[in-house]
Amino acid sequence: MSDGLFEGMAKRAESQPALAKKINAVFAFEITKDGKTAAKWTADMKTGAGVYRGDPKGAKADCTLIIDDKNMVDMASGKLNGQQAFMKGLLKIKGNMMLAQKLGDLLKDNSKM
Repeated sequence: MSDGLFEGMAKRAESQPALAKKINAVFAFEITKDGKTAAKWTADMKTGAGVYRGDPKGAKADCTLIIDDKNMVDMASGKLNGQQAFMKGLLKIKGNMMLAQKLGDLLKDNSKM
């Protein structure tokens, strides 16, 4: 489900280099399904590597987000507030939690899903 979301993020990051400069961080996403890791994605907005499937290459993640596939889609589409998801335990964050707030700009266009 969330694969299309990350593909959209990749296109947005590629077409808007100023966005990467503004975010300036490496995010790792661990997408789960039924409590098990289903996919890993990286949004590297620091080195210019962009958004790709898999663990970060050459740069350590500044912030790692662990979230269920459906909840990730709901969060990106605006149906689920990121802060509420975190408070309810639906979203786990490792590393610099403040950076997670910058993800809103990268996810913004997905609210039309």
